[in-house]
Amino acid sequence: MGICFRNRTLVALLSAMCFIQVLFAANMTSRTFDSDFNTVWAPTHVNTSADGRSISLKLDRESGAAVVSKDKFLFGQMDMQIKLIQGDSAGTVVAFYLASDQQNRDELDFEFLGNLEGQPYILQTNVFADGYDNREERINLWFDPTKDFHTYSILWNIYQIVFMVDWVPVRLYRNHKDKGVAFPIQQPMSIEASIWNGENWATEGGKIKINWTKAPFIASFSNHKVDACVWKGDLKNCSAGSSTNWWNQESFSSLTWNQRRLFKWVRKNQLVYDYCQDSKRFNGTLPKECSLPKY
Repeated sequence: MGICFRNRTLVALLSAMCFIQVLFAANMTSRTFDSDFNTVWAPTHVNTSADGRSISLKLDRESGAAVVSKDKFLFGQMDMQIKLIQGDSAGTVVAFYLASDQQNRDELDFEFLGNLEGQPYILQTNVFADGYDNREERINLWFDPTKDFHTYSILWNIYQIVFMVDWVPVRLYRNHKDKGVAFPIQQPMSIEASIWNGENWATEGGKIKINWTKAPFIASFSNHKVDACVWKGDLKNCSAGSSTNWWNQESFSSLTWNQRRLFKWVRKNQLVYDYCQDSKRFNGTLPKECSLPKY
């Protein structure tokens, strides 16, 4: 899994968490990309493996590329193994995310911001709720995401949204709708993966542009797993907690003690930007959720 914690306590916590995740992962479906996704941007820049379980997306001067799931979902867990661009990736953006197709859209983003060779990739997460975003957080990963595949997961239920990297919680967004904070709770979302030119903002605020002599840029996606409520127009069914909808059970209403320890470790050691700490950006008045508990 690529985890290199020096603290033995954290290693033990992670091992226990992984065991629990494996129990649930056994029920998750792992199928082929052709059966589950449509190519919606640049088919010539999408390459599928012989067994259909992996794809690579290419960015060059001509185009980026994107795929979108055939089904939409309302709550569940979505996992994707990703291997990022090797070498100089400055200015590029690789994304794995959920998105609705409404004007006031909901969206849950993993965005991997490229960098100069030898400099760390930055993982940016963002949450759109009822059409409003500006909720970016950024972390440095504790491993080299270009050397091997790592698992990136989104757990989305009626209580919270948890972004995970190799089962480690790196970002939380809690349902405080009862306190006037928007939360994605009604709009079904597609699963999407893409690669594109973000040189106007992605690396050092757009100061470093893409070096096209290094093209093509390749990102690989593999072994997607989805255990979620397939949207068939029944909000009540997807919002229910049951053995089928395990993600909506009360036991998943907050992080476990082990998960909280790991989350605090990430916040202390890997966090490089949190919108809730950027009062200047919001003219001194932070969004309401910033003052509310995360778990």
